[in-house]
Amino acid sequence: MKYFCRLACLFLFFLSVSHVSCAQYTHQDTLRGSVGTGRDWWNVLHYDLLVDVDIPNKSISGKNTVLFEVTKAGKPGLLQLDMQRPMEITSIEDPQQKYKQLSFRREGNVYWIEFGDMAFTAKQRYSLIVHYKGTPRAAVNPPWDGGWIWTKDEKGRPWITVACQGLGASVWYPCKDYQGDEPDRGATLSITVPDELTAVGNGVFKEKKSLNGRTTWRWEVKNPINNYTIVPYIGYYTNFGETFDGEKGKLECSYWVLDYNIEKARKQFAQVAPMMRCFEQWFGPYPFYEDSYKLVETPHLGMEHQSAVAYGNRYKNGYLGMDRSGSKWGLDWDYIIVHESGHEWFANNITTNDIADMWVHEGFTTYSEVLFVECKNGVAAGDAYCQGLRRNIENDKPIIGPYGVNKEGSSDMYDKGANMIHTIRQLISDDNKFKAILRGLNSRFYHKTINTNDVEKYISKEAGKDLQKVFDQYLRTVNIPQLEYELKGNILSYRWTNCIKGFNMPVRVLIGDTPRWIEPTENWQKQTLGPKEKDATFAADKNFYITVKKAG
Repeated sequence: MKYFCRLACLFLFFLSVSHVSCAQYTHQDTLRGSVGTGRDWWNVLHYDLLVDVDIPNKSISGKNTVLFEVTKAGKPGLLQLDMQRPMEITSIEDPQQKYKQLSFRREGNVYWIEFGDMAFTAKQRYSLIVHYKGTPRAAVNPPWDGGWIWTKDEKGRPWITVACQGLGASVWYPCKDYQGDEPDRGATLSITVPDELTAVGNGVFKEKKSLNGRTTWRWEVKNPINNYTIVPYIGYYTNFGETFDGEKGKLECSYWVLDYNIEKARKQFAQVAPMMRCFEQWFGPYPFYEDSYKLVETPHLGMEHQSAVAYGNRYKNGYLGMDRSGSKWGLDWDYIIVHESGHEWFANNITTNDIADMWVHEGFTTYSEVLFVECKNGVAAGDAYCQGLRRNIENDKPIIGPYGVNKEGSSDMYDKGANMIHTIRQLISDDNKFKAILRGLNSRFYHKTINTNDVEKYISKEAGKDLQKVFDQYLRTVNIPQLEYELKGNILSYRWTNCIKGFNMPVRVLIGDTPRWIEPTENWQKQTLGPKEKDATFAADKNFYITVKKAG
């Protein structure tokens, strides 16, 4: 057993950028976070999900029809389906075999569906009808410590939703709970609630049917969608909408808010159209025109639920009325509208296979805030906002987390990630090219799941610069590169310290009032300045996320 533990630790070490121990990660973590033999032979095509909500008992029941395609021919024997305790799968039907009941067994939060000697052919399509029920985990501090949210609005009426990023969609419905396998052909979500309540889901509203005092609301998503962003919203909602004339035509935007907040919402949500114009300019067309765009009021702060963005910023500008950057530039726009909508491009359109790479979601989306400030107030304001975000950076651990165990890296993925991107923008030194790269990412990886390396290679290729050392420095270490310099007379000496081996990032500096580029390495370099620059002041461009130290 000790030998196995050592092997497992070594395996996880080489997968991850940080040290791990067997005490940290369990077999359940590996089942959840990696592609094992119960997952590697099938690809999800569609979820047809039904949930019946029992509000008094805070319980749910329903079924999920899982359509999948076989990617590896043979006799797999077992299929892994995820369903977290205390929820349980009650039965599984096989429509291909006249709704034969399939055998299954539970291992923690995993169910193993048994196919025995059944053989599958490559590209064969198969479906399972999975029935489930139970009392799902209640959220402790949503959206960060999530689950089902059972609360009441200001009038004491039921107000219910789900937030489960990281925790996983299997906290409430059976699925292949792996971020790298989205249902390629989208999903339908049918929500059954008492007649007096409204149930909102992702995508486009299809129909509602009433029977015996209960109504089922059916919603449909046509595009691939992250498991954790498929979410029901239940409450005394009313709605209004508008049509946005965007790059791909007319985008239907609808807003679902508690009935007594509609006037506040009409005023606050006027920010959506200018935000969409800014984001389409920088990132390309909104990625889900067929599924519409929605904001849905929630009792928690917010979440990037695809085509049904959760909004809980209490109709305030800033982050609950505060400016996270301390620059003042974050106070005249609604943080949740902008940040969570930015995720439609980075998280929902481009999705990482492993949440260890979640900086791709959060770093670029935090940078979307910078770009929105720039769209509203100009380049200098965007620069100041981005620089201000640095006050939140802790440099406690690498941004990239351990792979294969469903664990994120440092929360610095937000603000440090954005500042790394801003630094790369300076290195590219051509905003037309930088914009083309951002748009190109969303075009090249449209509706795809990817890894960090895909992003790194694409940006380096399109920038025409090898940026690997920059990515390694900011994503895989906690050290911020330090530019050490000495200016004696008209001789400038400089080098990088506190950096990885081979770090050679160019940097723009100010000598007196004159900007110029220098190319430091780990070794001291010298440069002779002009006569007028003798004993001038020296500073680095503040748009580079570095520290500066005078030698001696």
